[in-house]
Amino acid sequence: MANEGIRIWVVDDDRAVRFVLATALREAGYAVDGFENAADALAALHARGAPDLLFTDVRMPGDGGLVLLEKLKAAQPQLPVIVMSAYTDIASTAGAFRGGAHEFLSKPFNLDDAVALAARALPQGEPRAELRDVVVATDAATELIGDTPAMRALFRSIGRLAQAPLSVLITGETGTGKELVARALHRESPRARKPFVALNTAAIPAELLESELFGHEAGAFTGANKRHIGRFEQADGGTLFLDEIGDMPLPLQTRLLRVLAEGEFFRVGGRELIRVDVRVIAATHQALEQLVAEGRFRADLLHRLDVVRLQLPALRERRDDVPQLAERFLATAAHKLGAPAKRFAKPALERLRAHAWPGNVRELENLCWRLAALAPGETIGIAELDAAFVPVDATTTAAESWEVALAAWARERLAAGDSDLHADARTRLDHVLLEAALAHTGGHRSEAAAKLGLGRNTLTRKLGPGRKRH
Repeated sequence: MANEGIRIWVVDDDRAVRFVLATALREAGYAVDGFENAADALAALHARGAPDLLFTDVRMPGDGGLVLLEKLKAAQPQLPVIVMSAYTDIASTAGAFRGGAHEFLSKPFNLDDAVALAARALPQGEPRAELRDVVVATDAATELIGDTPAMRALFRSIGRLAQAPLSVLITGETGTGKELVARALHRESPRARKPFVALNTAAIPAELLESELFGHEAGAFTGANKRHIGRFEQADGGTLFLDEIGDMPLPLQTRLLRVLAEGEFFRVGGRELIRVDVRVIAATHQALEQLVAEGRFRADLLHRLDVVRLQLPALRERRDDVPQLAERFLATAAHKLGAPAKRFAKPALERLRAHAWPGNVRELENLCWRLAALAPGETIGIAELDAAFVPVDATTTAAESWEVALAAWARERLAAGDSDLHADARTRLDHVLLEAALAHTGGHRSEAAAKLGLGRNTLTRKLGPGRKRH
């Protein structure tokens, strides 16, 4: 057989896993040995020499798989190692790839896939796969959670990509956790001990964004009383996360492009050339290719940012993760509010799983905070959910989803005994519409007013005197 003479070792304390994987590999023509712990595998390594390929579990009595990986790489740097685990989290995947693993295999796995992976890992096999689009992130308080295939792929991708000094573009709907992914990429990277600096470019007025990014010298403009250090300097040696990059004005896109290309810039009003070493991770919910076609985003900047693209799945695309997410969010919210612990009844979890989640993970988290604060009993059932939000099915559109949020806001305010909701809602509606229109038109009031069907004077009155005129 073509694979005759190729030796593969399987290290796993689970006898059943060792048996079925070894059998499948033997049927493919490989010579396979199994070991129940790292110590036995290392003893065989010293006695018989290295195999051509090794599979190892992560969690085992004695030395775990990551410790075994470290020792194997110290003794045999070229030995391809495939790490296996039923716990596909970021720490495990990042640790595996950081330690030099060839690939991370999530349990339970398809035996045909495992055999094909072995063929690719071996020198005689197929070429290694190219780096694929991916994603992920965590913070101790707000970690990415999920066990669906989409999230497992995401965790593996982050573990691999965190080590590469590449610019990353994270795409996905609003509320999917793009900043969490960026934080995870930073935390698992060689830059982890340096700053992680985040900036939402859509949240900063265009006239202030340049100073926010690059800093300014004293006297650079009215109100600039002292030197201001911008986000690029703050992130030197670390990672700068630019959220909603599609909203960045074109002139600033040009400046950003130079920093990415040259690693240097001037502060606003300054003459000193500032050099920085920053990994830029950008994120957007917009189709940047469409913005390029419309002349609103530079094609060369897109190419600089989009070295590797990570597409985050919407929550409706990973519904099986909803119960785990909901229970974690509810427990966290109750703890932080000092409220009694609550739990979801099984029918409530099924209702959550069936919801369309137009606001994605952020919508679910906010719902759990409301329930932790307002639900009267320890068990949350269908009635409590109905009081907290309006269930919608998967056909709900993004245009309709704001009505769901408005209804939830109104019920929450009414339950709290508030009054004069109509005036407050009108004020908030005006603000959101006006800000969206101004962002769309680049701050031009006349054009924004025309888009909204308002007169310029009406728009000016509603905005008040604080906004810059165009």
